[in-house]
Amino acid sequence: MKSGFLGRLMDRLDRLDPESLQTYFRHLAQEKGLLETIFDAIQEGLVVFDSDGRITYLNRAAAEMMGQTVEESIGQPISRFLRTLDKQKLMSFDAGEWNRLVRQEMEVFYPRRRIITFTAMPLNMVEKRAGGVLIMLRDITRDREQEASLVETERLNAVRLLAAGVAHEIGNPLNALNIHLQLLEREVGALPETDARASIQELVAVAREEVRRLDAILTQFLNAIRPSKPRFEPLRLEETIQETLTLLQPEIENRGVNVRLELLGTIPAIRGDRDQLKQAFFNVIKNALDVLTTGGLVEIVLAAEDGHVAVTIRDNGPGIPPEVMGRIFEPYFTTKATGHGLGLMIVQRIIQDHGGRLDVSSEPGQGTSFVIRIPLAERRLRLLQSQHAPTAEETATL
Repeated sequence: MKSGFLGRLMDRLDRLDPESLQTYFRHLAQEKGLLETIFDAIQEGLVVFDSDGRITYLNRAAAEMMGQTVEESIGQPISRFLRTLDKQKLMSFDAGEWNRLVRQEMEVFYPRRRIITFTAMPLNMVEKRAGGVLIMLRDITRDREQEASLVETERLNAVRLLAAGVAHEIGNPLNALNIHLQLLEREVGALPETDARASIQELVAVAREEVRRLDAILTQFLNAIRPSKPRFEPLRLEETIQETLTLLQPEIENRGVNVRLELLGTIPAIRGDRDQLKQAFFNVIKNALDVLTTGGLVEIVLAAEDGHVAVTIRDNGPGIPPEVMGRIFEPYFTTKATGHGLGLMIVQRIIQDHGGRLDVSSEPGQGTSFVIRIPLAERRLRLLQSQHAPTAEETATL
């Protein structure tokens, strides 16, 4: 089916004089410019390739998804960018197959990691003389991340329900067991001093130590997943991090590790729970120290971003293997011989409770980087306050 303007032009082409023809082509160029402006303004990518599989048109969104400019992409084979696309199969589809369209998802890593869905449609469904294919690209990375976040939230809620049962089913028997061990220790202490008494006292001491260890594990588990509302107050993250480093200073010196704290410009205040954030920084920095040897380096960089303060904690250690990366926030998953596998889960919960975000990246042999983003104090207040100018008292709290 022809467009109205182009159809009229084709019908009248043999009856036009040069001046009229020039006028029509000027209108045609204007319509072409309008369509290109519209296509470049939409977020979905549009790509047209011919029967030879070479790109004849694409808009700016498609070029950006492919990591190319529009000029660089024209004339390139579509298979260079969409490797999973079967051009020959697309060209051979009949009308019935095309009525179902062709829709696939793919993951691209250049210029950055994205998940893109593309839908293919032959141009001969619109114009019988055309032999090309129209590809419509849509970036669904954010949708997939939101789905993953929802799954993670549901998983944490399930674990929290489990924790309530664990606290009841294990905590109470542990307390009773500890009381009875204390009574047994008292009874044994009243016996005459013999080798048997010493042996029994040793066994009771071992049992009490194991009960204590189980109680500590249960407490760590509950602290990791139990919702605890942060007590927000204005604070500066550089001071909180410095206090954390003071706590870790003996271990830093024993390991012979270098720690460098850098502030990129002025760091605004945030509102947060000092103790909880200190715990989060402690866990991340401690993990970095545990993988470093003498001469290793931990860099801590603070920078103000759009509405956030970003804290980057990176080390030059061995990195995290890809097969392990997806499990580091799982409860009780650890690669350490003496670890309990709850440290990063605690960090994740604390940052989420502060309305922030935690990102991690790692490359084997190159080290690991954690980026913690916490909303600025004024942004948090602006989101919560009513639509009126702040009073002098409200301003003073900032």
